[in-house]
Amino acid sequence: MINKVTLVGRLGADPEIRTLSSGTMVAKFSVATSESYKDRAGEWQEETQWHDVVLWRNLAERAQQYLRKGSMIYLDGKLTHRKWQDKDGNPRKTTEVVGAFFRILDGKRDGSEGSDNSAAAPADTGMESEEDLPF
Repeated sequence: MINKVTLVGRLGADPEIRTLSSGTMVAKFSVATSESYKDRAGEWQEETQWHDVVLWRNLAERAQQYLRKGSMIYLDGKLTHRKWQDKDGNPRKTTEVVGAFFRILDGKRDGSEGSDNSAAAPADTGMESEEDLPF
């Protein structure tokens, strides 16, 4: 079985960075993807989808260092669903892309020509326990 998501899009805001009590860093942000098509009247329409993304550990550190609102990125990851309760005790469901690799597509962010614009997660990139999730 395969659970793989590939996105190419732009960040809607700077990544939100948190550090869990265990010391693990987590980054969360949204990526917009767009499609253009002609409707029945022959008019061009653009449809934008927003995708919630979570990055863990070294990927979160790289996101904090290099990603900014408007950055265009290539992202590979997996689709996840989790249940949680809001502050009022109401049950909620969230669908997120847990990133395993990203590459910045719109240029270097640190000004050095030799730096790599990509980051990959080690093989054990899973979520911490849901109780530790800061979002």
